[in-house]
Amino acid sequence: MNRLGRVRASAYPKLTLSLRVLGLRPDGYHEIEALTVSLGQPSDVVEVTAVPHPGGVSFTVEGETEHAPSGLTNLAARAAEDVMLRAGRSGHGVQMVLRKRIPAGAGLGGGSADAAATLVAIRKLLDLDLTDDDLHEVAAGLGSDVPFCLRGGAAWMRGRGELIEPVPLRPGLGFLVALPPFRLATPVVYRAWDELGGPRATREVEARGTVARYVEALANDLEPAAEAVEPALVEFRSSLERAAGRPAILAGSGSAYVVPLERGVDPGALAESVGARLRVPVAGARSNAVGVRLGS
Repeated sequence: MNRLGRVRASAYPKLTLSLRVLGLRPDGYHEIEALTVSLGQPSDVVEVTAVPHPGGVSFTVEGETEHAPSGLTNLAARAAEDVMLRAGRSGHGVQMVLRKRIPAGAGLGGGSADAAATLVAIRKLLDLDLTDDDLHEVAAGLGSDVPFCLRGGAAWMRGRGELIEPVPLRPGLGFLVALPPFRLATPVVYRAWDELGGPRATREVEARGTVARYVEALANDLEPAAEAVEPALVEFRSSLERAAGRPAILAGSGSAYVVPLERGVDPGALAESVGARLRVPVAGARSNAVGVRLGS
């Protein structure tokens, strides 16, 4: 019998450096090709505790909870239930606390990151007899971004996101992450992309340094759709680019915008300056080698 205990795992956001949407698939998902990296900041924390009763999963969320689903509708809670069911341990009692810092609805994959961290934490807590490949299968069933968040680092995401090809892109790349005072729902943005006839990105940002080995330019095919859903994105991006003195790219399906930084620039110092000018949350971040870290 497993000893009662507690496990904590940090969940790191994903940044999509380049996103090409290739079309709508027969299964209702969209075929994509995306170059994606994990970011070290901001991060969420998943804490799971084994309890003798009640059986099953109990869940609470704390911190930046606006726009984040509560209760068992949260993807992290679903991940706990799915991985325990996969291992034949669904009768065990697990209490979960999710401490949120990754903003929901910003295109940073926070919900998927939380689900990935939960899979790793529950496997450790209950000593589940599941391989990494088993976790990947559970992750793919939860959502298109969860397999990448489970592995982390840098990779091409293909298919609907479940096909992961690791890329030897060094961690430590610098970025600003700027958050406007509104959020966008991923299904709404993809639906708008369909209704617009599947547009390609109208803007490109020059790829620099080691990133240029893998993609000629940074572009996001969802940007026209996101701007159609929320026209205020256009002015927000323009203001951010003026304040940062550099071009910005939309994070995933939005609403956050990200500014890639050249080597030698301190993301934290620049974020403080830009945030003061825009009067919105701006974080300095660097790319991360992993998507989940136990015990942090």
